[in-house]
Amino acid sequence: MDSKSHIAYFTMEIGVEDGIPTYSGGLGILAGDMVRSAADLEVPMVALTLLHRKGYFRQKLDISGTQIEEPVLWPVSEMLIETEARCSVEIEGRTVYLRAWKREVKGVNGYVVPVFFLDAALRENSEWDRTLTDYLYGGDEHYRLCQEIILGIGGVRMLRVLGYREIKRYHMNEGHAALLTLELAHELARKAWELAYEPVRQVVTAELIHLIKPMCVFTTHTPVPAGHDKFPLDLVHRVLTDYHSAFGEREKEYCPEGMLDLTSLAVDNSHYINGVAKRHGKVTQRMFQEHKIDFITNGIHVATWTSQHVASLFDQYIPGWREDNTSLRHAINISTQEVWQAHRRAKVELC
Repeated sequence: MDSKSHIAYFTMEIGVEDGIPTYSGGLGILAGDMVRSAADLEVPMVALTLLHRKGYFRQKLDISGTQIEEPVLWPVSEMLIETEARCSVEIEGRTVYLRAWKREVKGVNGYVVPVFFLDAALRENSEWDRTLTDYLYGGDEHYRLCQEIILGIGGVRMLRVLGYREIKRYHMNEGHAALLTLELAHELARKAWELAYEPVRQVVTAELIHLIKPMCVFTTHTPVPAGHDKFPLDLVHRVLTDYHSAFGEREKEYCPEGMLDLTSLAVDNSHYINGVAKRHGKVTQRMFQEHKIDFITNGIHVATWTSQHVASLFDQYIPGWREDNTSLRHAINISTQEVWQAHRRAKVELC
C-alpha cells in the first residue's frame, strides 16, 4: 500500500460509483469528482468517509402521495475490499472499534487514489454502536455527533494504522470532519508527552493550534444554517469522552452560547478556507469577517459525466481530451450535425 500520500481528504459523503450509495447530492458528487480528478492528475491523496451500509434513503410514494423512506442496502463486500486495519474511538466512555474498507479509484493513466470507508459494524461493539455508520445524515443530533467523532477523530487514527504518517494537508469537505483538528492537536500533545517523559496537558492550546493550522484546509459549501452542524455543549461533554478536556482553555471561543459550531472550529483551525463559487465566497466572507475566504468554483470530472456517444465524438476529433480537459475548447470545430446526432442517441438511451 502506498503510504506516501501528502493529502488526506475527509468527507461525510462521496459518490465514487452509482452502485455505492454513500452520497445524497452535490456535496458527495463533488467529492467523487475530486477523487477522480486527483487520480487523473496523479495527486498523492487518500480519502476518508463513512461506510453508510444503509445509504441515505430510497424514496417512494404511497397511494396517497405520502413519501416513504426506505434503507438502501448494497453489497458492501462485492463493491469494496475489507482491510485488516482496526482502530477505535471513545464515545460516551465506551470503546467503539472501527474497520476500514477500501475502494481504489484509478485515473486515466492508472494512478490510484484509495478511498477508505470507516465501519463500526463489528461484533466487538454494542448493538447500537454497530449502527453508527449505517445511515448518511440519519438519526438525531446525538447520532450525528457520534458519526462526526468517527469521521474526524477515527479517520485520523485509521490513517495512522494504515501507515499514512507523512500527511502534509488535511482537507475537510464541510464541517462534518472538523473534529480531526482536535485529534491532530492531541496527537501532538501525546508526542510531546513521549518526548518529555512527563505528563503534558492533552488539551487544545494556542501553541498546538499554531502547529496544526498550517496542515488544515477547509471547504464550505453552503451559507444555509442547516448546512452547519452545531451541538449543545452538554451533549458534547457527554458524548466526546476521548479526551480529558477536549477544548481546554479555548472552550468558550469554540462554543459560544453553549453550542459547538463545527464550521467555526474548522474555519478557526485552517490556514486556507474556500467557498465553492465566487458569490458563495463573498457570502461566506461576510459570515466570517475575521478570516480570509477564497473561492474555487465547483467543477466536474468531465469523463464521468460525458455520455458514451459524445465521448466517442471527442475521441475522434480531440484525442487526449481525458488527460487535458482544456483541449475541449476545440469542440467548437465539430460539426453541429454530428453533435446533434450524438445528443439524440444519448437521449434515446436515456428514455
